[in-house]
Amino acid sequence: MYTELENLHKSCFPNKPWSASDFADLKKSGCDIIASQNGFIVWRVVADEAEIITIGVHPDARKNGIACAMLTLVESDVKKRGGKKIFLEVAENNIPARRLYETNGYSQIGIRPKYYDGIDAIMMEKVL
Repeated sequence: MYTELENLHKSCFPNKPWSASDFADLKKSGCDIIASQNGFIVWRVVADEAEIITIGVHPDARKNGIACAMLTLVESDVKKRGGKKIFLEVAENNIPARRLYETNGYSQIGIRPKYYDGIDAIMMEKVL
């Protein structure tokens, strides 16, 4: 499974690919992962809050609702586990991802200056 995730991540993020061991380490650290042939999402729940670590959809499969479906699954899981909020960070210049999150009810709550190799990170949350 982790090798497939490595390959999919490389397709989604060719400039910063994660390795199979990166995904294995995330799982060992308590993160949850949903993955399919065309998409993946990694998140963590701590107490009554959750954080989306990363989400990716293969470039050939984008704009087909895969990311929205994965967000819905994660939100449902977080609610079942007593979560009240979900947080995430997204690069300021990643307009498609920002639109995805805004469309799905996430709001900007702050900025982490120069977080992504000189690009500001937009901090977002969704109250469940």
